[in-house]
Amino acid sequence: MVIGITGPNAAGKGEVAAYLVARGFAYHSLSDVLREELDKQGLPPTRENLIARGNALRAEQGAGVLAERITPRLTGRDVVDSIRNPAEVEVLRRRPGFVLLGVDAPMEERFRRAVARGRPGDGPGLEEFRAREARENSPDRTRQQLARTFAMADRTLRNDATLEVLHSRVEALLAEIAQSSP
Repeated sequence: MVIGITGPNAAGKGEVAAYLVARGFAYHSLSDVLREELDKQGLPPTRENLIARGNALRAEQGAGVLAERITPRLTGRDVVDSIRNPAEVEVLRRRPGFVLLGVDAPMEERFRRAVARGRPGDGPGLEEFRAREARENSPDRTRQQLARTFAMADRTLRNDATLEVLHSRVEALLAEIAQSSP
């Protein structure tokens, strides 16, 4: 089983991935491919640099390049985080047992979480947060297309409660996936 995770900033994708890792899944992130690229170039892995390098790689090597680079690392019981382009989903769907999970939460809650975690580029105000999110939904197929990618999700998970509730929702989702698998 390979579970891909997509969703907007601070929706709880990392929390879902961490829970799956605790349940025995190997963790992979398409952003790790970008961090490796930035490291080779001697650039810091800021949000802006990650986005710019991802967009450049998609333009140079095809929109599914990040998923193509991560696919050889998959072992069969994996979680793949940071899926931000429909072509990445198409590449990962070639894997038997791939399920795309869309994780979401209300924008105001996501903004509060982003501010609390204090990552560079996550502040300063709600309007800036909205504007950044709009930029991450480009009509250009070689850029981030979070809304289009989320619309491709096989299952969705709303993260609008406690961490315990989120974990129970993930457990229910795993049971549902296991039941529907041949």
